[in-house]
Amino acid sequence: MTETIDFTRITACGECCDGCGKKPSGACPGCIEADGRVPEWSGSGRCRVHACARDHDVLFCGLCAEFPCGRLPGFISWNPNIVEHQTNLARMYREKER
Repeated sequence: MTETIDFTRITACGECCDGCGKKPSGACPGCIEADGRVPEWSGSGRCRVHACARDHDVLFCGLCAEFPCGRLPGFISWNPNIVEHQTNLARMYREKER
């Protein structure tokens, strides 16, 4: 059985900001709400992962026709299992969409 995921709340990098303590404290509006312009990426203006996903018209990387691309590990360096994580998210998304 596939777990229930609200894919409208999944960020381009495959996270969900809803459980982050920075949202209720006001320290961060969330990637989706701020179109990738969050405090952690203020130096670059916009999260590169979010910008890339929007440029490719996908909700998250695992749904991209170019997935997995060579940029992904560098873009999402904090998750060494990012390809597997995104692959699983894409599988669950496609199962839900059937």
